[in-house]
Amino acid sequence: MNYFSLTNKNLTAGFKEAVIAGIAPDKGLYFPSNIPQLPQNFIDNIEQYTNLEIAYQVISPFVGNEIPKNILKNIIEETLVFDFPCVEVEQNIYSLELYHGPTKAFKDVGARFMSRCLGYFTRETSKKVTVLVATSGDTGGAVASGFLGVEGVDVVILYPSKKVSDIQEKQLTTLGKNITALEVNGVFDDCQDMVKTAFLDTDLSHLFLTSANSINIARWLPQMFYFFFAYKQLKKHNKPLTISCPSGNFGNICAGILAKKMGLPLLHFVASTNSNDTVPVFMKSGEYKAKPSIATLSNAMDVGNPSNFTRIVELYEHNFEQLAHDFSSWSYSDEDTVQAMQTIYNSTKYIAEPHGAVGYLGLKNYLKTNPNTIGVFLETAHPVKFLEEVESILNIKLDIPNDIAELLKKEKHSILIQNYNEFKKFLIEK
Repeated sequence: MNYFSLTNKNLTAGFKEAVIAGIAPDKGLYFPSNIPQLPQNFIDNIEQYTNLEIAYQVISPFVGNEIPKNILKNIIEETLVFDFPCVEVEQNIYSLELYHGPTKAFKDVGARFMSRCLGYFTRETSKKVTVLVATSGDTGGAVASGFLGVEGVDVVILYPSKKVSDIQEKQLTTLGKNITALEVNGVFDDCQDMVKTAFLDTDLSHLFLTSANSINIARWLPQMFYFFFAYKQLKKHNKPLTISCPSGNFGNICAGILAKKMGLPLLHFVASTNSNDTVPVFMKSGEYKAKPSIATLSNAMDVGNPSNFTRIVELYEHNFEQLAHDFSSWSYSDEDTVQAMQTIYNSTKYIAEPHGAVGYLGLKNYLKTNPNTIGVFLETAHPVKFLEEVESILNIKLDIPNDIAELLKKEKHSILIQNYNEFKKFLIEK
């Protein structure tokens, strides 16, 4: 499989080169040169396959022969060490819980998969790889956990100061070893812009830089697994499936749409956002206008210029009508989110954290006019990661898992930076 840059289709790379580079030389995102079609027999009998078998069938065409079959299977086995249950919340509405991994967030899958791919690709090089990652909350913790102790790899995480939860911050700043946290005086978009700028900075060309954000294909592609696992669990209902994704950088929902394009029979996607409404506005006006991000209760979605939306547009070959047929997007305020969390808990006792609650709202909106479908909203993080907010909003006391309780006792270590020049100086001196 080859990949081309979304800003210049003449710039191409294989899987290995695209994973190591993270982003194309012209700053474009890599995109697969063709969309593999899965055998109909596989889809029809998906419940007969294990999750490991499903994941291998889905990802192997994108990897090709650049990782041997047995190694790729081992990577998948080391990645999928936790469950992905669909929990019924209301009649015909399910929560797909993606937070049963080591950092209690959906990004554990992509981070674990990518770290093992990169470890394989760099096993024989003497030059250290520096992985750069911008995070609005959960990405950094997942990447830190996935890459901790990987030989020959240093990880540098940029996160917006005072805009992540206490538990999220501890997951970024307490591991040490090959993980360094840079606390940025700004918002997530500032962090993401710094990472992208570093890749194009000729003064840093001597460094072996790559990205672990969902702009990297090895972070983005394995997120398809969730949607196959959900379909496998809910196929027995013999109803079309609608998926609502709480959306920030749009990597998760983009992976779901790619799964649909490969042949997974999903009816519709809802991109549910908080007050950062760049894409909902686009779906109304047809005009894409990035804007500065706004801090909200669902902080991991505080993105004003979502990188992966360009991939979604490419999946529909820039045809707005076709996109609108499969894809809706609505935004919700913090007040809406709080009310949804309370409504869900009071009526069902199910505890939704802010991001999942936004996903629930988008799903309910779609189901008003499309009732003959099974609805799934993604719960992307464990409620305990937003401990103060969830306890205060729902007036409950959460049980804190032992590993999180131990984490909270650890001392934070971060380096405060103000701008790109300070980030560049850090990388050079490091």
